[in-house]
Amino acid sequence: MRILVTGGAGFIGSHVVDALVARGHDVVVLDSLAPAVHPSRPDYLNEGAAYVEADLRDDDALAQALRGAEAVSHQAAMVGVTAGFADAPHYAVVNGVGTALLLRAAMREGVRRLVLASSMVVYGEGAYECPRDGAQRPEPRRTSDLEAGRFEPRCARCDSPLAPQAVREDAPLDPRSVYAATKVHQEHLAGIAMREGGPAVTALRYHNVYGPRMPRDTPYAGVASIWRSQIAAGGAARVFEDGAQLRDFVHVSDVARANVMALELDPAPPGAFNVGSGTPRPILELAATLSRALGARPPVVTAEHRASDVRHVFASSEKAARELGFRADVSFEDGVRELAAAPQRESVRSA
Repeated sequence: MRILVTGGAGFIGSHVVDALVARGHDVVVLDSLAPAVHPSRPDYLNEGAAYVEADLRDDDALAQALRGAEAVSHQAAMVGVTAGFADAPHYAVVNGVGTALLLRAAMREGVRRLVLASSMVVYGEGAYECPRDGAQRPEPRRTSDLEAGRFEPRCARCDSPLAPQAVREDAPLDPRSVYAATKVHQEHLAGIAMREGGPAVTALRYHNVYGPRMPRDTPYAGVASIWRSQIAAGGAARVFEDGAQLRDFVHVSDVARANVMALELDPAPPGAFNVGSGTPRPILELAATLSRALGARPPVVTAEHRASDVRHVFASSEKAARELGFRADVSFEDGVRELAAAPQRESVRSA
C-alpha cells in the first residue's frame, strides 16, 4: 500500500516510517524539516522511504506527496506546552489549517483512510470518582490551591479528594491548553471530512510517548527528554508539583505498531482509540528510573506548577485491544533503559 506519512522525520513519525517500510509498504514522507525542530537533516531517516521536504501548506508539494496514496498517517503537528498564549496563532495555523489543507487534498486524491495522531490532552483532566458522590468532572485547578501545595482535584459537592480512574474514549473532551485545543480541532475536522465523503479516520490518542529520537532543548520536548537534558547538563531531574501525577508512559515503538495496525486493518476502524501501556505510573517514578539508568543523583521535587497542567490522566486500553488488537509490548523498565542509552537528538540552535 502507498502511504503518506506527514511529519515522518520527527520523533514518532520516523518510527512509523520505519515500521511501515519493514512491513513492505511504499512510503512517502512529507516533512518541512523546520530548523526549530531539526537543526540539520536527521541521520536516522529511513532510506526505504521517499521524501518531500515541504510544509503542509504548500499545495503543489502536498499534491505531489499524495499522488497515488491509498492512506495517510498524519503525524505532523506543533506539539507540547506552548511558551504562552502568544504561540496560539502559530499552533492554530500549523495544526488546524495544515490539517484542513491535508484533508482537502486527500479528498481530491481519493485517499481511502487516514490515521490521525491525536493525544490524551483532548480530555483535559482524566476521569475521577468521589467515594461518596460518584463520577466527577473536576474544574480546572485554582492557582491559589496550587500555590498552597493542594494539587489533588476535589469533589465539587463534598470537597473530598477525588480518586483518579482510567479515562475511556467516550469521556467528554475538555482541552485545557492551546495545543490540546488544536488536537480537538484536528479530530473534528477529520470527522467532518469523513462524513462528507473523505477518508475513513482513525484517531489515535497517544498518551505519554517516550523513547529514542525524542526532541531536546526545546519547550515542546516531552518530560522524559527534558529530564534527560537536565541530567546531561550535570543537574538532577526537576519534577513539578509533588511528583504523584499519574500518567501512562508508552514506548514509541508500540505507538508506531498501533499506527501500522490501524492502517492495515480491513475495513478501516473509524473512531478514536487510546494508545497507552495500560499501566499508570507517577511521574516521579519515571524521573527516578531514568536517573538511576543514567547514574545520576535522585530527582528533585520542586512543587513548581503550570496553570495548563492537569493532575492525573491515564488510559483505558480496552477499546484498542478489542477493536485494533493492540496491546503495548515494551516494558517500562526496558523502555527507560533504552531511552537512557540512546543518542540524544542534536540541540536546537538559538536564532
